[in-house]
Amino acid sequence: MSGLADQIVLLLLLVSVSLSPVRCLGNGASGEERTLAMVKPDGVSGNYTDEIKRIIVEASFSIVNEMFTQLDKETASAFYEEHSSRSFFPHLVTYMTSGPVLVMLLEKRNAVSDWRRLIGPTDAGKAKISHPHSIRALCGKDSERNCVHGSDSTSSAEREIKFFFKNVVSGDTASQHDEL
Repeated sequence: MSGLADQIVLLLLLVSVSLSPVRCLGNGASGEERTLAMVKPDGVSGNYTDEIKRIIVEASFSIVNEMFTQLDKETASAFYEEHSSRSFFPHLVTYMTSGPVLVMLLEKRNAVSDWRRLIGPTDAGKAKISHPHSIRALCGKDSERNCVHGSDSTSSAEREIKFFFKNVVSGDTASQHDEL
């Protein structure tokens, strides 16, 4: 297929996935699990979003919902509240508010662990050596500017999904496309 045909197929796939109803979080009857993925400001400004979405789809994830948003200081601080006592927190908030982010709700069996494995180690410099095919090796710079975020557990995934996609709850609920 040509490049344009590939893009059209991917666009149709993404549109069909984004129109799918939202099912329960965690391991439901289908065995599917959900996680939150975020392309951080350096990934968006570096034009890596299409490549990252291609990698996600090729790794058999479904992109259930997605949105571009611009985080303000309060929202970024609330999202990363667990790190608020750490010395890097002010830099993290400044970085996360420096440009738009792409937030995605991903689904597949073992979504949390598979996404973490796909993105690689937090420190992109180390990822380039130990996990050269990871997303962070592809587009990350260091431990702060590492291109992507991934939930570190199923409980974190549930909290983070609800943070960005407020209407996502257990059961069949329509997906939300509103920005923060």
